[in-house]
Amino acid sequence: MESKLNLDPKLVESARGHARNIARDMQDFIDAHTTVSTERTILRLLGVDGVDDVETPLPNVVVEEVQAAGGLPRGVAYWIGNAMIRTGLQPQEIAEKVATGELDITKLETASVEDAKKAIMPTVHATLKKISAQTAKRNEMLERLGEGRKPYLYVIVATGNIYEDVIQAQAAARQGADIIAVIRSTAQSLLDHVPYGPTTEGFGGTWATQENFRIMRRALDEVGEEVHRYIRLCNYSSGLCMPEIAALGALERLDVMLNDAIYGILFRDINMQRTIVDQYMSRVIIGYCGIIFNSGEDNYLTTDDAYESAHTVTASQFINEQFAVLANIQEWQMGLGHAFEMDPDTENGFLYELAQAVMAKELFPNANLKYMPPTKFMTGNIYKGQIQDALFNLVSVWSGQSLQLLGMLTEAVHTPHMHDRYLSIENAEYIFNNCRSIGSDVEFKKDGIMQKRAQLVLSKADALLAEVEKDGLFSTIEQGKFGGVKRPMNGGKGLDGVCAKDDKYFNPFIPLMLGGEE
Repeated sequence: MESKLNLDPKLVESARGHARNIARDMQDFIDAHTTVSTERTILRLLGVDGVDDVETPLPNVVVEEVQAAGGLPRGVAYWIGNAMIRTGLQPQEIAEKVATGELDITKLETASVEDAKKAIMPTVHATLKKISAQTAKRNEMLERLGEGRKPYLYVIVATGNIYEDVIQAQAAARQGADIIAVIRSTAQSLLDHVPYGPTTEGFGGTWATQENFRIMRRALDEVGEEVHRYIRLCNYSSGLCMPEIAALGALERLDVMLNDAIYGILFRDINMQRTIVDQYMSRVIIGYCGIIFNSGEDNYLTTDDAYESAHTVTASQFINEQFAVLANIQEWQMGLGHAFEMDPDTENGFLYELAQAVMAKELFPNANLKYMPPTKFMTGNIYKGQIQDALFNLVSVWSGQSLQLLGMLTEAVHTPHMHDRYLSIENAEYIFNNCRSIGSDVEFKKDGIMQKRAQLVLSKADALLAEVEKDGLFSTIEQGKFGGVKRPMNGGKGLDGVCAKDDKYFNPFIPLMLGGEE
């Protein structure tokens, strides 16, 4: 791609090289550790589901017992495989007996790692077959029904009641939406378990559960057949249950998932050691099943200045790209995030926003970039808000964004009403239609405002990445260089769920999902 911004390719490669080294350094830490949520994910992929008599999910019950007995460093895959050998039971049956106190899997006579692995592999392959079938179903529907043109129109539903969400989601699809994101109930990211079953009483959103995923997936498939477009489903693979929700998303054919460890560290105070390990497991799953992940760089600009700190977004995009590469995620699955968040009183702010968006597309030309709307400076003035959203939509179609989360007129006041959603779709469709080819038809002035701005931001991003490479990602976050938020390496939520692996540890899903041999 020829650079309209006249970006220095050597500087681009320098930034990407720093990011590559940062990710590889973190991978050494990741490979040496596991977490309770990663182990619960393995159980869910082995078919363990349901709750005990006090509504505790069975994956939590089993992992807590293994952890209490000091067996977590070996991993639950070993203990389940060993239990299958000794009892002749399947993983679900083993979990049920653990929950009733009939079985303590850590006190059984121990078999070899090789035998334990052999015992669970048929179940592992059966799960991978189920996930592959869901991926094939998505591809079949895309081929048969087609889809909307990019930028995809991405809207949210957030009633708290999955059945009301279905009504609103289907209405949005009929209005023209391409992606439905079901916002999670307030603070679900801080729960160290995944709720069970269909739910109707969320707060500021709807609980992310496997059954809720299944209900919404079925509803979107129904309306997709009606409107003759495949409608994508999005949810949140983040927080203390990041990899578990990724697994449920793979099993129930979600198409897009918000997934970013740094976001969880900065904005949910999740311990950085915990979530960086969990992110890897979640992204391996995401890569395997063809989900597009969304990173959370846009959030940096809600706590920091979008003009002064734009380079932190670019630096983080490079890091997220390299984390994705290590998890075998294809470029088209990289929904790297950014946002239209500059103070609207900034002189030439539109030019700076356009430069930032075009630069993101030039740096990551094959990624499905996710562009977030103005929120920080939205007020109750719906007329000004409509203009801000219109400028945002113009930048999006001009710069070739992929996933366009639409701004709502009353964004700053309440969860958007259905009529607000309709007006936001109408605004975007009007601008996209009238300016469809503006990006290919308009060139930028050599050494003009936009070229100079993009070159400055890239240079500062490269310098920041060099610092991160030198200091390490954990130390950089402790210093508050992303989003202006400082977090301690040994603080935050979930640190007690991290442990070092022993020499007999194995996770049967990662090698296979990465395309290797069992």
